[in-house]
Amino acid sequence: MGVTKVLADLRARCPQRPAVGILAFEAAAVMSRLVSLHRSLAEEEVRRLRAGMRAPGVAYLTSKDQVFLLRVASAELVGDLDAAAAAVSRLAPRCRDPLLRAFDHLYADLKAGGVYSFLIDARAAADLDRLGLGSTAKRAERRVRKMERYVAATSSLYAEMEVLNELEATEKRAQQQEQQEWRRHSGPIQVQKPPSAPDPVRFQLRSQEDRVRRLKEESLWSKTFDKAVELMVRTVVAVFSRICAVFGVCVVGLPDGDLTNFLGKHSSGLLERRVVPQHVPFLRNSATIMRTPMEIGAQETPFDRLRKFLKESPTTVGGSGLTLRYANVILAAEKLFQERNRVEAAAVEEEPVAAAREELYEMLPSGMRAAVRAKLRECWRREGVRLSEVDESLAEGWREPVAAILAWLVPVARDTVRWQEERNMDREQRFCTRPRALLLQTLHYADVNKAEAAVVEVLVGLSCMSWYDDRRQCKSELEL
Repeated sequence: MGVTKVLADLRARCPQRPAVGILAFEAAAVMSRLVSLHRSLAEEEVRRLRAGMRAPGVAYLTSKDQVFLLRVASAELVGDLDAAAAAVSRLAPRCRDPLLRAFDHLYADLKAGGVYSFLIDARAAADLDRLGLGSTAKRAERRVRKMERYVAATSSLYAEMEVLNELEATEKRAQQQEQQEWRRHSGPIQVQKPPSAPDPVRFQLRSQEDRVRRLKEESLWSKTFDKAVELMVRTVVAVFSRICAVFGVCVVGLPDGDLTNFLGKHSSGLLERRVVPQHVPFLRNSATIMRTPMEIGAQETPFDRLRKFLKESPTTVGGSGLTLRYANVILAAEKLFQERNRVEAAAVEEEPVAAAREELYEMLPSGMRAAVRAKLRECWRREGVRLSEVDESLAEGWREPVAAILAWLVPVARDTVRWQEERNMDREQRFCTRPRALLLQTLHYADVNKAEAAVVEVLVGLSCMSWYDDRRQCKSELEL
């Protein structure tokens, strides 16, 4: 009995580690972003990225320089990792572990190459393993799968709590209606008889409460800050190391020194072998990813040119603020082209073509409309063709060029729409762990003049084909 009382007294004196609680949704969003980054750096995704960089649309609209495109991709990934690390830093002060509480300093030293000295000053060198610096690819994958389970459970908890709130509001409205009914009667209130059948709303409410309680136990809601933050810290370190391994010298600010040694030991997966303190030169000498002009001097470096380019130059579609609009115009043009081919092949009515054409016309910016009209007038003058003389041969002559342009233009437009959708703040995208599209795959960095010229060329071809369709339809109506 005395031992039991002593243990109970010790448990009472030992401070409980705080649970994540309502911040579970923010932590799950950060975890989902880290898992997405981890998946984006897998071997298969890296090969897909390299293939996308060689795509005709990216090569023509953005750049053919593969090294430059790799720098752009690595800069975006490091920027996403910085945003995730900043969110982890906001959660870290709630931890008990001093190493986790100092994560902001750790991440800064990691990018500056001084993580080893930081660990020696802060704690024992054995913390290298805790931070994922000694993790094998298999252990890193297990950690990521655990985070995926937490994200899935927390996402389900979010949805079930919304349902619970609706049921509670329904029950509250029912109680208010009962009270209003009682107030209508004068005289003493009669004793209410127990209902013959259980209230279905109350039964659903109790079942939903049990479901929410179970999900709270399975999700991040009931986990301690130390456990959740340590998982994220280890993944941040692993993702940063993987970025350096995948992109190598293309990571802006990473020097050539010790890179060969680093890639030789970590060319497959995340840090394939254990790393002891004396074998961390690649992190100690990794240099700062983002350097300031004071550090690099007045001479313009490749990083300066890249940074200017990434700041949405007005010569790019993203800098002009027309990225999503151009993408929608391209997809609408593809829809019109496909509808026209389908109508011709099936010999059906042309209402879908007219609707698609009207939809496309409403999307066009005023400047693009003027460019299309000018291009058409130029074509007519050059060919000596009047509007009334647009015949089948001229219309059909545009079919192959339009199809060829759309073949490389549409994938870029689809990736643009995908990139925008993946950055939405709805619950499905907030907790999504799939690899995301990168900006270099979209119209964001595309040369605005080249992009507009390609779109105008497609629209001119569609206009010629549409005018011929209108003339053919009018001629058929007159013959009837």
